[in-house]
Amino acid sequence: MAAPRRDTAGTERFDGEKFLIVEGRFYNDINDMLIAGARRAFEAAGASVDIVTMPGALEIPVALKIALDNAGESGEPYTGAVALGCIVRGETYHFEIVANESNRMLTAMAVANGLPFGNAILTVENDAQAEVRANPEKGDKGGDAARAALALATLKRKGAAQ
Repeated sequence: MAAPRRDTAGTERFDGEKFLIVEGRFYNDINDMLIAGARRAFEAAGASVDIVTMPGALEIPVALKIALDNAGESGEPYTGAVALGCIVRGETYHFEIVANESNRMLTAMAVANGLPFGNAILTVENDAQAEVRANPEKGDKGGDAARAALALATLKRKGAAQ
């Protein structure tokens, strides 16, 4: 039997620190649940959040870059960020383009910048799958993404302390 997964987030406090949520708001009900889960996780760690809303998932990487640059230039950088959204498979190849390219750009940006980052852009076959994954009482993928960003911020903080 495999050992249970150990959650590395939740022990560090981020009081007074700010995280960024960038959402591609295409499915309102799904996004509301994703945001609720992410907010709950950030608030449990004492962090505050700013939310930037874009029309869809392909705009998220560019919006993230702009918001991070603006925050850095203003002297109030974000500790980390989360991407939230939902892409439901349709009948065309568009699903693959949006899912693959948004993920590729976000991962590349996070790695290149050492950004504590969590990704909860859901890629699902139908609305029922999206609802289960987004609902904070069921799948809580928004909360999972926030906890991933918090875990990476903890790792980054510990590296700076050494």
